[in-house]
Amino acid sequence: MTITLHPAVTDGTYDVARVRQDFPILSKQVYGKPLVYLDNAASAQKPVQVLDRMRFAYENEYSNVHRGLHFLANAMTEAYEEARERCRAFLNAPTLDEVIFTRSATGALNLVASSLGQSIGEGDEIVLSIMEHHSNIVPWNYLRERKGAVIKWAPVTEDGAFDLDAFKALLTERTKIVAITHMSNVLGTVTPIKEIARLAHEVGALVVVDGSQAAVHMPVDVVDLDVDFYAVTGHKLYGPTGIGLLYGKRALLEKMPPYEGGGEMIRTVTEEGVTYGEPPHRFEAGTPPIVQAIGLGAALAYLESLGRERIAAHEASLGAYARERLAQINSVQVYGDAPGKGAIFAFDVKGAHAHDIATVIDRAGVAVRAGTHCAMPLLGRYGVTATCRASFALYNTHEEVDILADALIKAQDLFA
Repeated sequence: MTITLHPAVTDGTYDVARVRQDFPILSKQVYGKPLVYLDNAASAQKPVQVLDRMRFAYENEYSNVHRGLHFLANAMTEAYEEARERCRAFLNAPTLDEVIFTRSATGALNLVASSLGQSIGEGDEIVLSIMEHHSNIVPWNYLRERKGAVIKWAPVTEDGAFDLDAFKALLTERTKIVAITHMSNVLGTVTPIKEIARLAHEVGALVVVDGSQAAVHMPVDVVDLDVDFYAVTGHKLYGPTGIGLLYGKRALLEKMPPYEGGGEMIRTVTEEGVTYGEPPHRFEAGTPPIVQAIGLGAALAYLESLGRERIAAHEASLGAYARERLAQINSVQVYGDAPGKGAIFAFDVKGAHAHDIATVIDRAGVAVRAGTHCAMPLLGRYGVTATCRASFALYNTHEEVDILADALIKAQDLFA
C-alpha cells in the first residue's frame, strides 16, 4: 500500500515537536503542569489522523460489513478489508486470510489457547517465560486446570535477559506449545523469538507470540521469525481500544476449530448441522469491531508515515538517556537491563511504595503506571510486589525524561 511520508520526517529522523502536534491530549495540563505521559506500555495516545478517520467512517460510510449489497455496505466493507491489508503488510503476513481481527491481544491469545486446547491432553507441556503478561498465562492455565497440561517456566537472568540455554533444556517430546512475549511489558527485554521458534519447532511444538509491546517499538516480520501465531493489540499501537490482531499460519488455521459461534463464521446452518467458513472469517463471529479496525489501519498508516526504523531510533535515544538519568538517582532501582531492551523502565524508590511514588510525581504532571503490571510471576522472581513503570513512545522527549528524573528526586527527598 502507498506510504506518504509525514511532514515531520527529515532523512533518518523526525521532528518530535511537530509530531506532538498530532496528539491533542499532549497539550493538556494536569495540576497546572504540562502532561508528561509515560504510561504508553499500558495504552498509547491517539493522533488526529486516527480520530478523524474513525469519525469519517461513522459520519459518511457506516454500515455493517460483508453480504450487504447497498452502497454503504460496500463502502464499509472495502474500508474494513483495506484495514486488514494494512495489518497484513505491517506484520509481513503472506496472505490476507492469515490475518484475524480480534477484540485485543488478550482476545487473540484466548482464541489460540481455546482452539489449540481442544487437542491438548493430560501431561502435554506448555512452555511460558517468567516474563509473561497475565494474558499469556491465564488462558494456558485453563488447560492446566481442565485438561491436565503441564506448564513450564523459562527463566530470565538477573539483568532480565531471556535465558535461552535454560529454555532449551525445558523442551521435550511432550512440549506442544511455546507461548512467549516478544518484548516484556515490565523489563523491556526483547526475546530471541527467531531462535526460540527454531528450537521449539525441532521438538514439534507450536509457537505463540505475544507481540503487544514489540510490534509498537520495532519492525516485525512473521515470515522471518517463522512463528505460528503472533498477537497484537490496537490501543498500544496508537489505535483505538476494542481491536486486536492475530496472525496465524494458514495451514494451522485451516485445521483449527472455531473459537466462537455466530454469524459470519459459518458456511451453512441447517437443522442437521453446521459447516464452518474458511479463515479468517471462521474466527470472526458476529458483527466485528468495524470502525475500530479502520482506526487501527489508520494508526498503522501513521506509523509507516514516520518510519518504524525512525521511531525505533528515537525511542532508543530516549531509552539510553532515561537509563542514564535514572542511574544518577541513588534511591532508584531499575529492574532489567538486558542488551537491546526497549524504552520501558520498571523501578522502585527506596523507602517508598510504588503507589505513593506514582501519586507524588503525578502532581508534577508525570503519568506512570504503578502495581504488578499484570506480571506477578516476574515481580515475584525479583522479590517485589509492585513497581513503578515509565514507558516511552514516539512522541516523548528528552525534556520529559528530565521532568521525570526531577520529580523522582523531589519524591525521594519527601520519603527520605
